[in-house]
Amino acid sequence: MDRRTFLRVSGAVPVAGLAGWPPPDDWDRLRKRLSGPLFRPGDPGYPEAKQGFFTMYDDRVPAAVVGAARVEDVQEAVAFAARHRLPVAARSGGHSYPGYSTVDGGIVVDLSRFSGIEARPDGRALIGAGARLGPIATALAAAGRVLPAGSCGTVGIAGLALGGGVGVLDRKYGLTCDHLEAARIVTADGRVRTVSATAEPDLFWALRGGGGGNFGIVTGFTFRTVPAVDVATFALEFPPAAGAALLAAWQEWQPAAPDELWSGMGLAWNEASLGGTFLGPRARMHALLEDLVRRVGTAPTKWEETVEEHLTAMRSFDDQESRPAAAADRGTYIGTSRMLTRPLADPGAVVGVLTRDPGVRTIVDSAGGAIARVGARETAFPYRSALASLQFLHGAAPGDGGEAGARRSLAAVRDGLGPEFGRTGYVNYLDPEMPDWAEAYYGVNLPRLRAVARKYDPRGIFAFPQGLSAPRSTVHIGET
Repeated sequence: MDRRTFLRVSGAVPVAGLAGWPPPDDWDRLRKRLSGPLFRPGDPGYPEAKQGFFTMYDDRVPAAVVGAARVEDVQEAVAFAARHRLPVAARSGGHSYPGYSTVDGGIVVDLSRFSGIEARPDGRALIGAGARLGPIATALAAAGRVLPAGSCGTVGIAGLALGGGVGVLDRKYGLTCDHLEAARIVTADGRVRTVSATAEPDLFWALRGGGGGNFGIVTGFTFRTVPAVDVATFALEFPPAAGAALLAAWQEWQPAAPDELWSGMGLAWNEASLGGTFLGPRARMHALLEDLVRRVGTAPTKWEETVEEHLTAMRSFDDQESRPAAAADRGTYIGTSRMLTRPLADPGAVVGVLTRDPGVRTIVDSAGGAIARVGARETAFPYRSALASLQFLHGAAPGDGGEAGARRSLAAVRDGLGPEFGRTGYVNYLDPEMPDWAEAYYGVNLPRLRAVARKYDPRGIFAFPQGLSAPRSTVHIGET
């Protein structure tokens, strides 16, 4: 028995990779039970169907992609995976940094057909788990409504909301998960559950910040929305050498600002920038920016202010094209994260770590405001009192050193920061090499989240390398 066969038999490599397992007749029966398509290796459309957002994982070979067209298709896929002990993963936008939504040797449940968006007269929105943020913003804007969410239009709503949901309006309105009223989910036992604050509240709690893929496959959401209003926006660029002064000034200025002001900072060897939104008069925003510039002590090389209707303003923050090796619809980069838990004692030293490697770009998203008025244990998202989340990005194309080189560069930044960042991270920026990852992503909520995972997925049907479900036991050939 060679090493690869041993790993497959022992469960370290999905048993679906073995020829003839599961038997072809079982796949045929599954295909007939589905309303949507089933793509298997060799089928027309399979190469496209198995792709996620990131090109680095194109060599992965799922045993099948289920193009789920209705909830019953998701149930069939979960039951088939459980019966044959196959890995199963849901894919909404496919933006998982480690590529967890393209599972080698297992079943990918593609939710892209669950893309419905309904804005109701009472201000609620019914949104399918496969909908992307761009179409969501467009559809809701037509009804005069907004769901506070991220700004990258190709990101799927499911992954964003289940991990918390950081966006450019959240100091005023809170995280995306704070607007969740109900979710429809297929759990490991194949049941369809509609969960809310009053129906299975433990699972509902876990879905608000506990991370995608951990407790089942969510197929739809009900969110509260807010009225759309005009948004004042700003963009400041400083000489790169002013990065330390900008960060030092920002960490005093932003927490003292009104909830209506949100800002995001970009830091790199050649960048020191700050952009943001203000839900109020432009004159008031301008006065706040003058105060910041005075604190920085260096005049910006660019200073732009505009007032736009909501949708146009949100589209201006879709920075996908500015990310490393980003194409129009796919990307070749990776990321990791930390949370800034308290003011920095030495901003200059931190900026030195962030800008040392020219391949690394840091995005700082301000927190506070409405986010901090929810307790750390009220939802599964634990970092309510953080000052900001920091996302570190690096290109992963061969010319950038490939994925391995990018991870080395990011690790040096991630682990080189001071005690103000602690052992933290944002679960929507999963990093397969994050030290003590479970504690980093879930903090004080980790024990309760693991208890919920044990309750709803006792067999580890949804287990994955950084999942909360316990890994499955050894898989034996022919075991059903």
